[in-house]
Amino acid sequence: MSDAPAAGNGSTRQYGNVSRETLKSVSGLELLKGMLDGRYPGPPIAELMDFGMAELAPGRAVFTGRPGRKHYNPSGSVHGGFAATLLDSAMGCAVHTLVPQGQGFTTLEIKVNYVRPMFEATGEVRCEAAVINMGRTVATADGKIVDGKGRLIAHGTTTCMIFDIP
Repeated sequence: MSDAPAAGNGSTRQYGNVSRETLKSVSGLELLKGMLDGRYPGPPIAELMDFGMAELAPGRAVFTGRPGRKHYNPSGSVHGGFAATLLDSAMGCAVHTLVPQGQGFTTLEIKVNYVRPMFEATGEVRCEAAVINMGRTVATADGKIVDGKGRLIAHGTTTCMIFDIP
């Protein structure tokens, strides 16, 4: 799918990739707002992992997710990769909100600290991320994941590279 809109009015969300032409023609904030309001499809990783954007502002992104049995590791808890992917997505999108038209970003480094395990019974979690520093070619951000009771589950930092979209 390319540039297909998501169904509106609380309907089923559509997932796919946005065309390179669209990526080059809008700022990061415009692109992400378009995904949030359904003008553009959500990224396939969000469907796979069962999470998505909930709020956006310049330099800030909030994601929510629902850990489930499909995310379990052999030890019977949610794999740490779920938290790492949620943090990477939210922190990256916080950076992306400040990326100008014609540019993109990629994660160079991510650091995650796990504070408590997640289980299916944890229910919905919230990941809040914010930019720490935005340079011309490198940006940093931090984020934290909390459960429905506000308890910290994991926190992290990222370094992202800003580049011209080819």
